[in-house]
Amino acid sequence: MRQNKKQMPKQYETMFILTPVLSDEQTKEAVNSYKKLLKELNVKIVHEESWGLKKLAYSIKNKNTGYYHLFQIEAPGESIAQVEIAYKRDERVLRYLTIHLDKYALAYAERRKAKLSNKKIERKEEVTA
Repeated sequence: MRQNKKQMPKQYETMFILTPVLSDEQTKEAVNSYKKLLKELNVKIVHEESWGLKKLAYSIKNKNTGYYHLFQIEAPGESIAQVEIAYKRDERVLRYLTIHLDKYALAYAERRKAKLSNKKIERKEEVTA
């Protein structure tokens, strides 16, 4: 007989690009609304990065720039579908991408987080000096 195993949450990265016509306040509100949605879906946010306003490789909806935001999350697969539906319905989102992280991607994500935390420590030391 097969036992019913509780589905283990998997690691994902989800990135979305917001339209550049939003003010800083509106951008923060959009990001916070997605944080709230993730918490409602019992998704654990492992890491978060705001990349800010970046130039797009090609024009999307006549926009050449967009606000990039990345969440590294731990979630069951069902909740990912709900988050992507929210992205599709939100007119502020130009593009989004969610990927499952395998062991190599997790290792890379850990190195990237360590590199970012080292930069933050160096900046704090420069400011206090």
